[in-house]
Amino acid sequence: MDRTRLGARAWAAGVVALCGLWLVHNGASARLVAPQPSTGQAFVADPAPQAGSAVAAPLRASEPVRIRVPRIGVDAPMTPLGLGADGSLDVPPAEDRNLAGWFEKGTPPGAKGTAIVAGHVDNAEGPAVFYSLGSLRKGASVEIDRRDGRTAVFAVDAVEVYDNDAFPDERVYGASAHAALRLITCGGGYTPRTGYLGNVVAYAHLTEVR
Repeated sequence: MDRTRLGARAWAAGVVALCGLWLVHNGASARLVAPQPSTGQAFVADPAPQAGSAVAAPLRASEPVRIRVPRIGVDAPMTPLGLGADGSLDVPPAEDRNLAGWFEKGTPPGAKGTAIVAGHVDNAEGPAVFYSLGSLRKGASVEIDRRDGRTAVFAVDAVEVYDNDAFPDERVYGASAHAALRLITCGGGYTPRTGYLGNVVAYAHLTEVR
């Protein structure tokens, strides 16, 4: 079993933390809740690169340092995330709204396997780095700069939303024969008491290396 799958449930426990703080602190309205993906952005079959989309050969492992998602205005540094003493995945510091984290004991983005990247939907001050993840559409580009000087370019294959009690671990974290990427934040239903009740996941695969 690869290291990403070993940490799957721990990751799910960690990424639930600090979801919807801004809305909880300031009062929620439909206008303020983060965008959610439509059914048209979901997979029509099992997760796989879109038909006709290029699939680039995986790279050697190298630490990611920055992520850009032009379609939704993301341009943020990246930080490694480990596991806490309770087995849950650490999350990026809540006070930094423009920071994404990657599971450093899993697959680095661009290498063969499934790379996991997470970002807060908001913090107590307002929208954070992945606030608009749910509005991402199939075919959008995700660019990740790496420590080795290369930029791994991914194409989004689908964007889906799941309730916390129905999160599909294998679908999201399962092994991949190519260089796959998952971007994760909070989403789904929302209550003022608990914040968001699920997660938005964007699936992507490596198409180009610069």
